Amino acid sequence: MKIVHACLSNFYIDDLAYQENQLVDQHVRDGHNVLVVASTEIYDENGKISYTDTGDYIGSDGARVIRLPYRKIAPFWIRSKIRSYPGVRKILDDFKPDAILFHGTAGWELRTVAAYVRDNPGTIFYIDSHGDPSNTARGFVSREILHKIYYRSCLQKALPQARKVLCVSTEIMDYVQELYAVPADMVEFYPLGGHPLPDEAYEERRRLTREKMGLAPDAILVVQSGKQTRRKKLLESLKAFSAVPDSRLRFVVAGVIQEDIRVEAERLMASDPRTHFAGWQSPEQLTDLLCAADIYLQPGTQSATMQHALCCRCAVILQDWRSHTPYVKGNGWLIEDREHAIENALRSSCLDDKIKLMKNISYKIALEILDYKKISKRILI
Repeated sequence: MKIVHACLSNFYIDDLAYQENQLVDQHVRDGHNVLVVASTEIYDENGKISYTDTGDYIGSDGARVIRLPYRKIAPFWIRSKIRSYPGVRKILDDFKPDAILFHGTAGWELRTVAAYVRDNPGTIFYIDSHGDPSNTARGFVSREILHKIYYRSCLQKALPQARKVLCVSTEIMDYVQELYAVPADMVEFYPLGGHPLPDEAYEERRRLTREKMGLAPDAILVVQSGKQTRRKKLLESLKAFSAVPDSRLRFVVAGVIQEDIRVEAERLMASDPRTHFAGWQSPEQLTDLLCAADIYLQPGTQSATMQHALCCRCAVILQDWRSHTPYVKGNGWLIEDREHAIENALRSSCLDDKIKLMKNISYKIALEILDYKKISKRILI
């Protein structure tokens, strides 16, 4: 099939492991003709919004990528909110896609895609959403004007042509109904996926990485990764880890640490020789690290790495949010936002040999609901 991934409501970053990249890669692997129509928005090495060049090129996964500038209709900061781009309709007319997935619910080009689908009624059209109260429409003006008026109107124009709004968590299913007035029968749970590693590949990655790290056979490796903001609760994690003196425990922090917590985080890591800051990891490096790990720790806001950790057979310690419940079924801990919650979960992980059982359950969950080989087919029907 000819498939368009429209990344015009959000960023698209080459060679990373976000959902957009993974679905594009899987569709190419499955033999489809894939076109990514994207903005120039990316994140830099410090986790801050940045912009790359416009262009038309073949990505490392084999998909064609067309990056478009914002339409020059206002000052740049307004353009970045309107999210209108020149030439989108012509690109669709020339490519003639069989299926379109529009990543995100915020932007003018939803109307353009909907108009194309209306004129080409055989085209499969889905919209996805990653926006929840923790990352979307957090301020009054953003929520009440930008999202509830402008973005809602764009999405409402597109809904008659779309088959579903695919939501990456159960909380987001509720949120798009409240924020954008999407009917309940138009939303569907569509989890961020991953690539569950088969036994041989997993064991090899785990062995080599743990040897490289100098980990003893009985070491219990805990990993927290991603853009570490205050809301990711890295400082709380480091304090809780230091309060559990078990010599088998090791803690690796991967990703970037925001400036407002950097000094305190570095002080806490320096005070405990069992901790290590690994910095930003490529997708392959992160996979190796998660295979070496025993527990993936995410006590704050959500991250796509959690699903990848399940695919790499990690037990999990996650914030007790409803959106996490599909992923924790005997394979870890859902912790409440209270004192000693992280510490108690870490202590529990050291009590007996249940980590191995939890890791196996994580793998089964990954095979059942997270495998990109399965979920990539959903948007083609």
